Amino acid sequence: MAPSPADDRPEPFSQAVSGPQAAVLDAALGELAEYFAGQRKSFTVPVDLSGTSGARRTVLSVLHDSVDFGETITYGGLAGRSGLTDGGQVPPARVVGQVMASNPVAIIVPCHRVVAGNGLGGYSGGSGTDVKQWLLIFEGAIPATLDWDPSGVHRANPAGSSPAGASSPGPG
Repeated sequence: MAPSPADDRPEPFSQAVSGPQAAVLDAALGELAEYFAGQRKSFTVPVDLSGTSGARRTVLSVLHDSVDFGETITYGGLAGRSGLTDGGQVPPARVVGQVMASNPVAIIVPCHRVVAGNGLGGYSGGSGTDVKQWLLIFEGAIPATLDWDPSGVHRANPAGSSPAGASSPGPG
């Protein structure tokens, strides 16, 4: 008997681990499903940042503990709240940006809520700032655009074109 296409599917994450990790993973997946269904605004699963250290661990912990659903904070604001000082060669806000780009627990540790002082800033998840903007609209942190789709991010505009409502420079 030939295997069915279903036999070729990877096993679910929760079956790829065992023991206590499987229970935490199942809980996290359930809470994420509730979040995206609009039924959850905070996460209760334990966050293990043991793979991080120093400023990275501090910044992620402060973000997780202090920036709630529907709120935003600037990179500089999070740097200040985390106690980063301007004593190094890299400005504190840029350090925060680097930490956000390497966040191992995105959504649960909400790096999408960290924005630039003059706009969205960057985002390394999914298709980049499209995902960040969608999440911030989903949470009510910024107003919806005319092309916002609650079912998810869709790249309606080819690379290089302006999204609906974006202005382009006028003549001279």
